[in-house]
Amino acid sequence: MLATYPHHGRAYSFNPAAPLDISLPLAPGENQVNCFWAEPVQFDVIRVGDFVGSVALGGSTNYQRVHLTPHGNGTHTECYGHISPDPQATLNRCLRRFLFVARLVSVQPRPQPNGDQVVLLEDVRRELEGGPAADVPLEALVLRTLPNHRAKRTRHYSGTNPTYLEPALAHYLAEHHIEHLLLDLPSVDREEDGGQLLAHHAFWQYPHATRTHATITELIFVPDEVEDGLFLLSLQPTSLELDASPSKPVLYALGNMSS
Repeated sequence: MLATYPHHGRAYSFNPAAPLDISLPLAPGENQVNCFWAEPVQFDVIRVGDFVGSVALGGSTNYQRVHLTPHGNGTHTECYGHISPDPQATLNRCLRRFLFVARLVSVQPRPQPNGDQVVLLEDVRRELEGGPAADVPLEALVLRTLPNHRAKRTRHYSGTNPTYLEPALAHYLAEHHIEHLLLDLPSVDREEDGGQLLAHHAFWQYPHATRTHATITELIFVPDEVEDGLFLLSLQPTSLELDASPSKPVLYALGNMSS
């Protein structure tokens, strides 16, 4: 059964029983996506006295401690607190809505004279300004980079100078009121840029006109069979009082019912 979602005077249909999970799972071991020299995710069995938190080891329940680095392990969502000293700038305080109208677009990064691979404004703008959904006011952009290798699910990015965004693209998204950016890269900025973080600053318009409710979600993966188009995004982080949190973004294909 289809559900409806209202947006800017229009009604859209979507199937709540057909979710498209674009998150990468968090699991222990080396065969998981990793960036910025983060240690691998680790699950530790808790032992207290005679109690062992593992049914497989004879315990009554499974009870484990999780060691992870949100910015370096798996899909994560971050707020402007990532580049701000404000202790109140946590994702749990900044993200207060969880459903957004989004466009999925696929673009090919372009090589630069210094050898870097960069996603350029002109390529993303061309995709956003074309197609049947070009007139729909967007709240979120889901960016899939090409080619879309499945190796993105397990790649170790540290020290590889991965693809990043042209800062002008981040500024364009802010100007067009796109508050939530999701991408299949470790960062919107160059791995080593001397601490400038130009795209982060441009997207959040920090510090002069900070977009406190805007978020960036990194290390997603959108399978090839999911076609570019209009979606309802459900953004699902944990309630950590940190600048970033592991998250589970889920897409639902939107159909236009009325105008």
